[in-house]
Amino acid sequence: MPQCPQCGLELDPGRETCPQCGGQLKPAPSSQPEGPSLSPGGALPIGDYLKQGWELFKRYPGGFVGFTILFLFVQVVGHRFGSIGGLIGLIINTPLAMGYFVVSARLLQGQTPVSRDFFVGFQFILPLLLMTLVSLVFVIIGLLLLLAPGIYLLVGYLFASILIMDRRLDFWPALETSRRTIHPRWFSFFGFFLVIILINLVGALPLGLGLLVTLPVTTCSWTVAYADIFGLASDYSGSVPRLKDQGIGNR
Repeated sequence: MPQCPQCGLELDPGRETCPQCGGQLKPAPSSQPEGPSLSPGGALPIGDYLKQGWELFKRYPGGFVGFTILFLFVQVVGHRFGSIGGLIGLIINTPLAMGYFVVSARLLQGQTPVSRDFFVGFQFILPLLLMTLVSLVFVIIGLLLLLAPGIYLLVGYLFASILIMDRRLDFWPALETSRRTIHPRWFSFFGFFLVIILINLVGALPLGLGLLVTLPVTTCSWTVAYADIFGLASDYSGSVPRLKDQGIGNR
């Protein structure tokens, strides 16, 4: 039986779209700008992703910097309130961080973002919270048992939150679709993940001021990677992302 090239799900002959991840099985016209193309099993074009992330940042620098100030402020305040702050952070951090994805996705689609786009993630707060809780439990268990399984899942789940928003997947299909897609190139994604961490560690050195640039640039580059591998399934021109193909997704 044919398999989805993105998530590996076995499919019925004649299908053009994967019911789990929404992947296109036959080439379809795309409105996305030309970018790096990832061949099956090939290495990630990390330099191209970072370069395009920088270009996206330059198109909306004021918005990205302002939102990053807010995002970092929320993290600092949360830490000052101990366990209560940690609980609140667990609930709001992922939807808040998805603001970077929504705005960079709009820029990729040639649209002009507005400040409210940074908060669209809160419309998906329940599945994002479930995804965060489940992935956190699995990663912690993996780290406690043998370390390597936890690191494997930490990297494997990196696209899950985007899949929930962009393709309307529920939390478990999103986690599994992300893991199955990343698995064949896990070491390349791990390298990309380390590069992103390193860039942000360098950005944190001068009193954290560099994070105002490095954090949005690296998150934009992750959006570029997602768009290159999966394609953007939603139209981000409105206040609520709309699926281009209503057959995509599980919700």
